[in-house]
Amino acid sequence: MRARLWGTRGSVASPGPDTVRYGGNTSCVEVRTDDNELIVLDAGTGMRGLGLTLLGSGITRIHVLLTHLHMDHLQGLGFFKPLYDPNIEIVIYGPPSPTVSLAERIATYLSPPLFPVALADVPARLSFHDADGTFGVGSASVTAAPVVHQGSTVGYRIDDLGRSLTYIPDHEPSLGVLDLAVQDPSWVSGTGLAQGADVLLHDAQYSTEEYPNHVGWGHSAVDQVVAFAQLAGVRQLVLFHHDPLHTDADLEVLRDDALREWNGAAKDLLLAYEGMEFDLSVAAQAAEQAST
Repeated sequence: MRARLWGTRGSVASPGPDTVRYGGNTSCVEVRTDDNELIVLDAGTGMRGLGLTLLGSGITRIHVLLTHLHMDHLQGLGFFKPLYDPNIEIVIYGPPSPTVSLAERIATYLSPPLFPVALADVPARLSFHDADGTFGVGSASVTAAPVVHQGSTVGYRIDDLGRSLTYIPDHEPSLGVLDLAVQDPSWVSGTGLAQGADVLLHDAQYSTEEYPNHVGWGHSAVDQVVAFAQLAGVRQLVLFHHDPLHTDADLEVLRDDALREWNGAAKDLLLAYEGMEFDLSVAAQAAEQAST
């Protein structure tokens, strides 16, 4: 399993001179399973760049896994070039609703007057599925489960031939909890998805000082993210979903604050940036074991 980050920002895209190191595009992560199935985690503005790389690649099927339908996680879908190729099958998963289908909810955005092309008119072969429980994608097993955020939201865990990646970009596990570090993991939102993960991409939108003014907004402070990751016993934590108001320099201050709380090696707590890659393949695992 291999992953590449195409968008790391939260809430709204924020390109400009102050965000060049870590990127201004919103959430989108490319994952390739060990048998080379393509999974796309969220459809933020970073999805546009990913789509351009797929032109002429021979790809015939893409699995898009949406955590929720806020615009910063959906806005790139209409600009995703494979959406306009009739030779491509796109399988879309998203949080379930008891009243409105996933296709109908996405079509609210992908239709005039908000978008010039209606979802029903795109050439790609689309199918829609509720993200609930565990399902297979090629060699990988994908698990979706609800997490605490505004509106219906899920996180994802991808297990592939002994390695695991957990993706929870919008999450407030501390809501109503005074100290995550002393909680029973089974009572904390998202720990089942993150338990023992090799890599955790997690919401880290606020500083510790900013969080009190944003309680209930559905996002985490960096100290809470570290406590959550350590409670779940993850191997590597990647701070994700950067606030649009945070400059590159601000993010590095947040990382340094997080490192003071982190019990692991500094190399295992990272700031997400556009272009960042992870190799969790069988070959990489074997090389890692041989070097230890």
